[in-house]
Amino acid sequence: MREMNGLEGLYLEDVEIGMVGSYAKTVTETDIVMFAGLSGDTNPVHLNQEFAETTMFEGRIAHGMLSAGFISTVLGTRLPGPGTIYLSQNLQFKAPVRIGDTVTAKVTVREIIAPKRRVVLETNCYVGDKCVIAGEAMVMVPSRQ
Repeated sequence: MREMNGLEGLYLEDVEIGMVGSYAKTVTETDIVMFAGLSGDTNPVHLNQEFAETTMFEGRIAHGMLSAGFISTVLGTRLPGPGTIYLSQNLQFKAPVRIGDTVTAKVTVREIIAPKRRVVLETNCYVGDKCVIAGEAMVMVPSRQ
């Protein structure tokens, strides 16, 4: 039996279809500025209120990939957890996220491909009940074998 020390996630054999993991974070001004600095994405729609007011969003919005990063948080720390390797991700950005919004990333196990140690997960982000990102990921999960 493994001791759960925060460094090990689920083994493939412990993953079941329908399992759900989530992570929630309120997006701050600091998050947006830091993400712009880390990623190099200084698009003024994220950083300049006067510019952003002239866009279809009528104000600043968070980087889509900032919110999408919360999906990675779930996969790497919660479900399946540490040891999980991201293989692919598709995303549809459905609505903007703004400073002060709480984004909840939710992943749901949809398929297990045991011979290849792969798991397919539905990956969505919500602000309240509104889906702001919809997607699907494939990950590789450690096995006891």
